[in-house]
Amino acid sequence: MVESVSIQNRVKLDNKIPHFDHDESDIARCAISEDGEIIYASNAFYQLCGIEEGDLNNAFDIFIFSDEALNDSHDISSLPAGDHDIHIKGNPIITEFNFDWVTISNDKRYLIASSASDNVANNTDNDLNSLISQISRSAARIESKSDNIIDINRDNEDFAEFVAMSNDIMIITDQQGNIITTNDAFLQNFGYVSANLKNTSILDLFDDEDKHEIRSTMQSLADDDTPADQVIDFTSRVLTGSGHNHRWVKWRQKHVNGKIYSFGQDITDIRSQQNNLQRRQKQLSEAESIGHMGHWQWLVGDENISWSEEIFRIFGVDQHQFKPNINALIELIHKRDLGRVVQVFQRAIIEEKNYDMEFRIIRPGGDVRFIMCDGRCEKDENGEVIALYGIMQDMTERMLYEQELRQAKDASEQAYAAKSRFLANMSHELRTPLNAIIGFSEMIESQMLGPIFNEKYLEYATSIKDSGKHLLDLISDILDMSKIEAGKHILDPEEVNIKDIIDRATHMIIGRAQEQNISLRTSNVENSDIDIIGDRRALIQIFLNLLSNAVKFTPEQGTVWIECYKRDDYISLKICDTGIGIPPNKLASVLRPFEQASSQYTRDHEGTGLGLSITKKLIELHGGSISIESSVGAGTTVSVRLPYVATET
Repeated sequence: MVESVSIQNRVKLDNKIPHFDHDESDIARCAISEDGEIIYASNAFYQLCGIEEGDLNNAFDIFIFSDEALNDSHDISSLPAGDHDIHIKGNPIITEFNFDWVTISNDKRYLIASSASDNVANNTDNDLNSLISQISRSAARIESKSDNIIDINRDNEDFAEFVAMSNDIMIITDQQGNIITTNDAFLQNFGYVSANLKNTSILDLFDDEDKHEIRSTMQSLADDDTPADQVIDFTSRVLTGSGHNHRWVKWRQKHVNGKIYSFGQDITDIRSQQNNLQRRQKQLSEAESIGHMGHWQWLVGDENISWSEEIFRIFGVDQHQFKPNINALIELIHKRDLGRVVQVFQRAIIEEKNYDMEFRIIRPGGDVRFIMCDGRCEKDENGEVIALYGIMQDMTERMLYEQELRQAKDASEQAYAAKSRFLANMSHELRTPLNAIIGFSEMIESQMLGPIFNEKYLEYATSIKDSGKHLLDLISDILDMSKIEAGKHILDPEEVNIKDIIDRATHMIIGRAQEQNISLRTSNVENSDIDIIGDRRALIQIFLNLLSNAVKFTPEQGTVWIECYKRDDYISLKICDTGIGIPPNKLASVLRPFEQASSQYTRDHEGTGLGLSITKKLIELHGGSISIESSVGAGTTVSVRLPYVATET
């Protein structure tokens, strides 16, 4: 027999302990800690005791000593070293084991139990060192595992406090689902009273639509074929105490010893947030689909690009098969636009600026689409660009529409220019014979070369002269309109007196007014000394056209008058009449070229419909404005604003 002190000294003197994991000898041997735990055993010991390799048990679960007091106290530390007769696991056969105490380098004692044929003291140094090394490693592994274990007694006050602090639901039922107990969190948060739940079925807590699933779950747990450690997870709606509302709960259920333990987490708020998020994502997706617009993001240096659902549709690829990345995007971009796209992205990263661009893509089917990309830079806390993100919008329809508009505009401008040239040329060509017609008809009317004895010829000559003058006026209007629209009408500004302009226009129209027995007055011209800078000829034409229109559409015994007011920045003039008026639906069109109010009201009045249009253009050339107010049968008021100094536009 070897004393423990001598063995301890031998172990401490040997610093080179050989490493091995298993005792390969045929000796049944184990190492026991002072608290009775077997921390190491040889293969032969496992076989002798009939236990599985790796099972570590307490020594008193394996050995029954001849000393009854030792068996009762379970104090292995009091066992003296030496040979002892024992029973192994209740085997009636007495087995002799040798016990020796060994103290290892951490100053802990271990009892080495070996079959009687082995004695630790008789082992060689190498055998002893190997044994001690194995014991040290086993002890270290057990201590390492024990350091990570927190022993919680479920019945102590500390654990009860933690349970009371939890907002999670805890319900215990029997196998039939009758409630045995619940925690306070369930009662308080769901509005139930404990006394009312006693022996109530847990199914009564669930929404009717979920009861079938809960019933199947509990039946599955109570099934004898269900593994004892199986846990079932599911989500359901739980009614509140009022019975009118429900809350969503995520459950875990387990069957233990005839009871079903249900642990639940209230996820109503989380589910509401998820539903709101899904709804907003759906709204965003629908909005992107309507606008043919999708969002994307690319982390700088990454190969892949994140696309929204709409961008897959824009590029004509299947989102389940196509993986958006840089190389795939390069393949889809039109070759002529690729360099510019790459340059824009590189510049955005370097200059850390937002960007926008347009480029073309070629879909897998071969059709070309026009894409507008508007992007932003995402920066980290140090101000470095870490990602690019933005939107892409399919602008194909708009681009094609704009192309058609440009083409139509060019064609319209060309046609309009051709029309203007044609009218100008024809007008000049017509003026020459018209002047001759008017001149000769005036000679005949005045009988310049001798008397005409037939009065009918004089009447014809007068008709020829009037028709010629009317035709000349029409041609002059067409020429003026063509000149204005061609932008060739240039103002010749000078200082003019408004009263002089009004008087001249009135003098030119008063004869026609008198013929129709119409009262024409300017008594409301409040200041005769208003001077402005404008084109004298154009201003006279403006007032002459407005007065002529007023007289033309005013019946006999009617009245036409002019009002003039001086304002801070402009002068306000009004030409009013008591004529037939203009229908409300025609007010917006009478200022357009070749438009007249209505055939019902103007059929008896000749004209091209250019008078008001020319007037409007001339007023706008001075930087002024014109507006019309009218009531059918009550008359019309035309308001004109003119600045004190013409600002030609």
